[in-house]
Amino acid sequence: MAKKVFVSGCYDLLHSGHIEFFIQASRYGDLYVGIGSDATYLEYKHRKPMFPQEERLFMVKSIRYVKDAYINAGHGVIDFLPTLDIVKPDIFVVNAEGGSELKRSVCESRGIQYIELERTPHEGLQARSSSSLKASLGKDDSSEQVTGIPTRLDLAGTWIDQPYVSQYHPGWALTISLEPTFEIRDRCGLSTSTRNMIQKIWPLKLPKMDPEMLARLVFCFENNPEKEGDHISGAQDSVGICVPGLARHYYDKNFWPLKIENTVDEMTLRFLESHIVLIPLEPRRKGCSVVEGKDITSEKVRALAQAADNCWDAILRHDLDSFATAYRASFDAQTAMFPGMINPTVDGKLCEQASVQPYIDKYSSLPDVLAWKLAGAGGGGYLALVVRDAESFASERPEAIEIHIRRQ
Repeated sequence: MAKKVFVSGCYDLLHSGHIEFFIQASRYGDLYVGIGSDATYLEYKHRKPMFPQEERLFMVKSIRYVKDAYINAGHGVIDFLPTLDIVKPDIFVVNAEGGSELKRSVCESRGIQYIELERTPHEGLQARSSSSLKASLGKDDSSEQVTGIPTRLDLAGTWIDQPYVSQYHPGWALTISLEPTFEIRDRCGLSTSTRNMIQKIWPLKLPKMDPEMLARLVFCFENNPEKEGDHISGAQDSVGICVPGLARHYYDKNFWPLKIENTVDEMTLRFLESHIVLIPLEPRRKGCSVVEGKDITSEKVRALAQAADNCWDAILRHDLDSFATAYRASFDAQTAMFPGMINPTVDGKLCEQASVQPYIDKYSSLPDVLAWKLAGAGGGGYLALVVRDAESFASERPEAIEIHIRRQ
C-alpha cells in the first residue's frame, strides 16, 4: 500500500514550479494537498489572492500527480492542522524555503516523516515563484514601482538621529515602514511632513530602486539649502519610510546614519503586527514645542541607546515580554530628555489642555497593554501600544488601529 504524502501551500498563480514540486513530492507516495483559504491568505499576505479558494482547489485537484486536495480549515502558518487529521499522512514534504522548526515539531509530535526539498525547476524550464510572477504582473509599461506611499512608525531610539543627541553617545534608531491602510493625519507623529514632500515628487508610488539611495534622495530634498529655518529633519523619517520591513540605523554625531540594517522576515513582521496598535489622539497644536525644557546628558542618551539594542534583540527573538520592557524603557529615556513629548509648551507656555498624560493613564491601565509610547516627537498624534493580541484588542476597542508593515 502506497504511503500518504502531504504538502500545503496557497498555490495562487499556479505555475511550473508548483507542478515540479508536486512531481517530486509524489515520488514518495500518494500526494494529498492542503490549500490555504482565502481568509488565511488575506491574514498572511494582507491582500486577497488572485484566484479564490474554490478555483485554486479545482486547479490543484486537476493535476494528475495529486490524489486529492482540501481547503485548510485552520489559520496562520499551520493552517493545515485540521487537514492533517483528515489525511493522516506518513510523510510531510515542504520546499526548503517553506520549511520551519514549527512544522518539523508538528510532524515529530504526530509521528510524520518530515522532508525538505530544494526548489528546482523542471528540466529545461525557467525557475518560477509566485512572488516574482506577481511582481512582474504588477508593473506597468511606464515604470517599475511599488504601490502606495508608506509612512513610518518609530519603535525605539528615536531622537538619536539628531547630532545634538548622538554627540553624547552613538546608537540605533528602530523604525518600521507601514502600508497606508488607514487615514494618516498631519501633525500626528507618523512623519507626514516627509511623506507629503515625497508625494510632491512621486504622487502615487515610491520608485523601485535601492531603498537606502531612495532614502538619501528624500532626505536631501526635504533638507534642501533653500529650506526656511535651520531645522534639519531627522534621517529616521526618510529611512523609516523608504526602507521596507523593520529597520535600524546607527547615528554618531552626524545627520545621516553610518549604517542601515533591515529585515523583512515574515514571522518577525507578523510578530510586530500581532502586538502593536495605534490609538489616534488630537494632532499637535499649532505653536506646540516638545523640545522646550529638554535635558540631554550622556547617561540619558546611553539609556536610550541601550533600550534600542534590547528592543531589536527582543523583536528578532519574538520575545514579547522583553520587547515590551525595552519599548517602554526607550520611551522613558526619550521623555527623560524631552518631557515636552508628554507635556508640551504652546506658544512658549505650558498648556494643561495639550498634555497627553490623560491618554497614557487611560490606556496604560488596561490589563492587556504591556507598553506604550508616543509616535514621533509626541505632543499629540498617536499612542503606539504594545498589546498581548492586536486583533483582539482592536475588536474590543474600535478606536484602535492595527498596522500592516510594508514587505517590499
